[in-house]
Amino acid sequence: MPRGLKSEHQSWPLSAPFRISRGVKVSAEVVAVEVRQGDRIGRGESVPYARYGETVDSVLAELRGVEAAVAAGATREALDGLLPAGAARNALDCALWDLEAQAAGRGVAELLGAGPLPPLTTALTVGLDTPERMEAAAAAIAGAALIKIKVSAEDPAARIRAVRAAAPAARLIVDPNESWDLPLLAALQPVLAETAVTLVEQPLPAEADAALEGFEPVCAICADESCHVADDLPRLRQRYQAVNIKLDKTGGLSEALRLLEAARRDGFQVMVGCMVCTSLGIVPALHVARHADFVDLDGPWWLRRDHPGGLRFEQGTLFPPAPGFWGEPAAARSASMA
Repeated sequence: MPRGLKSEHQSWPLSAPFRISRGVKVSAEVVAVEVRQGDRIGRGESVPYARYGETVDSVLAELRGVEAAVAAGATREALDGLLPAGAARNALDCALWDLEAQAAGRGVAELLGAGPLPPLTTALTVGLDTPERMEAAAAAIAGAALIKIKVSAEDPAARIRAVRAAAPAARLIVDPNESWDLPLLAALQPVLAETAVTLVEQPLPAEADAALEGFEPVCAICADESCHVADDLPRLRQRYQAVNIKLDKTGGLSEALRLLEAARRDGFQVMVGCMVCTSLGIVPALHVARHADFVDLDGPWWLRRDHPGGLRFEQGTLFPPAPGFWGEPAAARSASMA
């Protein structure tokens, strides 16, 4: 049966600005994909990321370039040869997973040999701001079990201490988004120990992370920008203790599952993260996150509005979407919309 591929840019306003060391977001700019086959529609979503040379227009162009192959029946397995790992392949891979689940009459969890998706503890993020405002933001979510702190090279110690003061019981992840160097990382080790930080995410620029070889941190260091696909792991073994799996980096759920398996085999702790996006961009990642040590999937938590039937957040607990939202048989989808 012939298939059709549709892709479009969507903009979803945030409820508050989201600040990191690279800049500020006020909306989630996503690419939404639909693959239609007969009366079935598989959906996927991705976030083009400038850090990796992507724009909305470049991702849409990549997807237009594979329309004929998709119409001719290209499978998920064929995508590796059609598109590089990244946002375009992620949206299409997830749409094909969704379509496959509907055609099989079984959910993605069942196709993977797993039970229904459970609620998960996710990090809630405190964006980069003054220490006083970050303390206030942390106080508002102090009941969360896991909090992620966005910092830069400008006085990160004050910001980490401010969040810890407001949330004394939470586990903390610190994310400098590549803004530190090795001397600053080394100088901050006593602060990280004092504030009982659990994980530091990508402190050094990816192109400079060879400096981490031989460094002995007080808490695990997690590769984010340095780790995209399973083939990246060999060069990370002497530099990091954990890796952050994001579907927008891996190019979809298919490679994310391969990266999860390889990371476990190599002894890495696993974090599953996301860009700021809607529930449609997050739900496929739940099938990896259920196996992770750290879950950071609060992207939709920042939105002013989300897809109906999407994820629900309660003080850092992430609840799966309504039946049929993504990756389930058409019957479940129809029942959830009735």
